Amino acid sequence: MTDWQGRRVTVAGLGVSGIPAAKVLHARGAIVTVVNDGDDARAREQAAELEALGVTVRLGDGATLPEGTELVVTTPGWNPGKPLFTAARKAGLEIWGDVELAWRLRGPDSAPWLAITGTNGKTTTTRMLAAILTAAGLRTAAVGNIGISLLDAVLGEEQYDVLAVELSSYQLHWAPSLRAHSATVLNLAPDHLDWHGSMEAYVADKGRIYQGNKVACVYNVADKATEDLVRAADVEEGCRAIGFTLGAPAPSQLGVVDGVLVDRAFVPDRQHRAQELAEVADVRPPAPHNIANALAAAALARAYGVPASAVRDGLRAFNPDAHRMQHIADVDRVAYVDDSKATNTHATEASLATYESVVWIAGGLAKGAAFDELVAGAARRLRGVVLMGADRALIREALARHAPEVPVVDLDRTDTGAMAVAVREAARLAAPGDTVLLAPACASMDMFTNYNVRGDMFAEAVRTLPAQGA
Repeated sequence: MTDWQGRRVTVAGLGVSGIPAAKVLHARGAIVTVVNDGDDARAREQAAELEALGVTVRLGDGATLPEGTELVVTTPGWNPGKPLFTAARKAGLEIWGDVELAWRLRGPDSAPWLAITGTNGKTTTTRMLAAILTAAGLRTAAVGNIGISLLDAVLGEEQYDVLAVELSSYQLHWAPSLRAHSATVLNLAPDHLDWHGSMEAYVADKGRIYQGNKVACVYNVADKATEDLVRAADVEEGCRAIGFTLGAPAPSQLGVVDGVLVDRAFVPDRQHRAQELAEVADVRPPAPHNIANALAAAALARAYGVPASAVRDGLRAFNPDAHRMQHIADVDRVAYVDDSKATNTHATEASLATYESVVWIAGGLAKGAAFDELVAGAARRLRGVVLMGADRALIREALARHAPEVPVVDLDRTDTGAMAVAVREAARLAAPGDTVLLAPACASMDMFTNYNVRGDMFAEAVRTLPAQGA
């Protein structure tokens, strides 16, 4: 255990992880200084709360390393290239994220971590896993990048048997000593490249989740890059590579046979036997990418020793979050689906592949993404496209190259009111049997506070659509 008394720690950033970190370290006797780029009313309110405890806060100056700093603890979103971190590395200081801090502070008898990352599906898989663990009678919580903070889970009064931990690439970048019981990388596709600097760096940070795994490294058979990360990982002796696939599983894999999720990994005779876990119909929604999520969650649960019946019961009890392929309404025999959480091309590819005939609402902040492969793959499904947002031209140009016959409405606006117009234009393009799908393939912050607000405004616009003849 670290002796924090008198240790000078700089916490980089306020917010949902910076404030708890500062409080925890201060309570252990550390001399804490919080630095923050912003100096708005909210930041000043948060600073006052910390200063009342005796924590020093510097607002509007996140670039300078405070004199005497011995350790830096950062919130996940701070870019590694920031001058503060450059100065810290030059001084030979360690830089931890909130996940690393929680890992270091956990007690010797604390709950093991079942860890999930990937470009898409992290939250759904983590919550599915928590539902399965709960169905098995285990005390658990979905934590990390969702739910309660890891610091609260590790240090709070509530005792857990096991934790379902969602980890972003940002969090993994700053968590060098994390060693999970078992972990999965669900999939890999270009995302957050502006933060990581390259696809190679992004993939490397994702792969950190496998380091030191004790029981199972779960990978996606359809995404060879995830298996490559398993092969490269330094794990404990006896840790197994476990694949999941939408096809019939080979030994040491979970997969699907005749509409049933089956396990050929955690059974006595995996060469000749498989254990039925659940039916595809138990997965909601039963879209291919979501079945993959369920298989990954099941693999982690089975690695922890959960019985097959708990997998079925947990998946049946699981309620998907809003804005993830959420059916909003049918209007004039056209379905309206909110997948605002599809903030990158990989997620949108899975979403578009679920429906046969789509009027697609897309656009926002591209985060350095290219759209040619996405559009080329979805072209035959597109009845029409409505574009909005700052980087919509990138999608429009890809449509011109790969789907020139598809009608496109380009809304030259980035205000929040554009969503109502987009929905009306999509309704005009749609025919009975079509799906109007909000799957933007972009981040939302050019127009909306977050993807939740974007999805809410889509749903509100759908509900105000007049039915024909009304």
